[in-house]
Amino acid sequence: MQTTHVGIRDAKIHLSKFLKIVQQGNEVILTDRGRPVGKIVPIQAKELPISARLKKLEDKGLLEVLPGNFKKKVPSPIPVHDNIAQSFLKEDRKNG
Repeated sequence: MQTTHVGIRDAKIHLSKFLKIVQQGNEVILTDRGRPVGKIVPIQAKELPISARLKKLEDKGLLEVLPGNFKKKVPSPIPVHDNIAQSFLKEDRKNG
C-alpha cells in the first residue's frame, strides 16, 4: 500500500484525484501545515456489500460475467418427516 501526503487545501481542490488513489487501495494522509491530521483509507472488502465485492473481482479480472440473464430459481426444499434427516446423519456418523 502506497501512502500519499497532501495538504487540506490541495485535497479540497483535487478531491477526485485523491479518491482515485484510495480506490486503487492506497491511503492519503491529510496534513495541515505539514502536520498529519487525518487520513483517507480504502474500505475493507469485508465491509463492502456483496455486489461491490463482486464488482471488485470483475475489475481485477478474477471473475467474468457471462452474457445473458442467468438468474436461476432455487428449488424449494424437499419436505422430510419425523427428523429422518437427523436419523440418517446419526447413522452415517456411527458407521463412518
